[in-house]
Amino acid sequence: MKTISISISDLEYNQFGINKDKFSFTEFVDIVNKEITKQALNRCIQLAEKYNLSRMSMDEINDEVKAVRNAKSNH
Repeated sequence: MKTISISISDLEYNQFGINKDKFSFTEFVDIVNKEITKQALNRCIQLAEKYNLSRMSMDEINDEVKAVRNAKSNH
């Protein structure tokens, strides 16, 4: 087994919710993936608000999905 060392700032340490100094590579990947997922979700929320998609009802969303699917099937 190999050991690697990674240095991060105190801010990143807290931001990622790290609570121990040693963990497996799999645990490290999980920590990073959670942060990337959180950032992507926040970006999606920002875009939804920017384009007023966050105000759409479920029926409106379903209608949009149906319209796109119908347009694809007609081509």
